Amino acid sequence: MRRILSTAVSTGAALVLAAGGASAAFAAGPSDPPSGQPSAAAAELCTDLTKLNSDAAALNALNPSTATKDQVKTAYDAVQADWEAVSKSTATWEAAQKDAVKSAADGLKKSYQALPGDTTGSDAVTKLKPQAQTLDAAVKAARTGLSCPS
Repeated sequence: MRRILSTAVSTGAALVLAAGGASAAFAAGPSDPPSGQPSAAAAELCTDLTKLNSDAAALNALNPSTATKDQVKTAYDAVQADWEAVSKSTATWEAAQKDAVKSAADGLKKSYQALPGDTTGSDAVTKLKPQAQTLDAAVKAARTGLSCPS
């Protein structure tokens, strides 16, 4: 079940990233990069956000009619691991943008954890999709604000 939920979470996060439009900013330090270029910290965060986006997309791509619990769990676990990496690389990230991604990731986690043990892959994907889409939008907005490469 966790695998199915993981896949559902990843897919949702990817959808959220694709729909986002808010901006994020890094606190500028003494070695500001040229305009439009991310700093080293921003580049690391961009890489971590790209992984989160990819795994969220995989979760969102799960077909409710064919997804297994193991697929959802695997996708969910990948998204959670990606979120942990993102949260560790956000030391200089603007608090408001970080909070938006954290809130979306937490919402997905709570929804996943609230799924009954007998939840089918189809039900898991359906129930997790709104939270996954929210996460996807928040991550996309963060990547845009950080000038992450496509």
